[in-house]
Amino acid sequence: MTVGKFCNREVIIAEKDSTVTEVAKLMRRHHVGDVVIVDSNDGKVNPIGILTDRDIVIELIACDVALDSVAAGDVMSYELVTAREGDSIWDTLQLMRAKGIRRVPVINDTDELEGILSIDDLLELFSEELNLLAKVPFREQLIESTTRP
Repeated sequence: MTVGKFCNREVIIAEKDSTVTEVAKLMRRHHVGDVVIVDSNDGKVNPIGILTDRDIVIELIACDVALDSVAAGDVMSYELVTAREGDSIWDTLQLMRAKGIRRVPVINDTDELEGILSIDDLLELFSEELNLLAKVPFREQLIESTTRP
């Protein structure tokens, strides 16, 4: 399965000059823990960073920084790790684990934002797959009991 088939296509975005307060309000309105910071040129939306609720708390609130005085571009994660739509779920999971990140913006072949993949999305996928796998022995027993005397 590829990242593009499973990622969430409803990504909340903001420009790098948005205030942190504006970004926090987006997070609250859309019930998300991150906003992808983008550069928009000629109708193309390219991710350049990500700002998480944790970044806001650890880097700003805990340091008594006035949120209205800081732009998203000032505190976003600049070393943005992305996945391509055609990347495998397994390879992307390994990348996320190696980098210690919970969310990965998904881009297309022209580096435009297409979606986002989070640990929560992967947990949902894997729990469904494990549930199906757990049912195999019971299904096998049922088939054996109806086909053998």
